[in-house]
Amino acid sequence: MPLFALICTDKADHEPLRKANRDAHLAYLNDTGCVAYAGPFLEGGTMTGSLVIIEAADKTAAQAWAESDPYALAGLFAKVRIEEWKKVIG
Repeated sequence: MPLFALICTDKADHEPLRKANRDAHLAYLNDTGCVAYAGPFLEGGTMTGSLVIIEAADKTAAQAWAESDPYALAGLFAKVRIEEWKKVIG
């Protein structure tokens, strides 16, 4: 199954919203069973976005998955970019 990188940028000054929805976000990542890698982007120790690598049938399925993420549903992200990705090393 293809891999997709979700490159998510938080809205400015929204770390409290991120923290309030973090448990639901992590549960979603674990429960959906399609996440290969995931973690936050950091700026000076503050979480400012997310990188999530998922397996999905196609870009439409990856988009649907991204839209159902509790962070997205809470309105955390200013921008979400989805790109098909190929693992080469690691």
